[in-house]
Amino acid sequence: MISFDDFLKVDIRVGVITRAEPFPEARKPAIRLWVDFGAELGEKKSSAQIVKHYDPATLPGRKVLAVVNFPPRQIGPVMSEVLVLGVPDEEGEVVLLTPDLDVPVGGRMY
Repeated sequence: MISFDDFLKVDIRVGVITRAEPFPEARKPAIRLWVDFGAELGEKKSSAQIVKHYDPATLPGRKVLAVVNFPPRQIGPVMSEVLVLGVPDEEGEVVLLTPDLDVPVGGRMY
């Protein structure tokens, strides 16, 4: 169990994918992402193992949820700055978490 104060330490924001490219250098199949979190945070880079359900050409414009206050992490040649969130489907493949209504970019989850 964690406290509510512990939960508040995790900064989860809404961002919009501005660019997506295949990431063939990754050990596991992945897509490189550029996600805009608005004026306060700007654009951040990430990679995600989402190739089963998503094509890089269809991702720009999609809103996603991401943890924005983890330290950057080197993933091959990419410095991942945020953790884009997803949940596994029945086969363990990642399905992105997205808001089901239109919300402002940069909005914090609570």
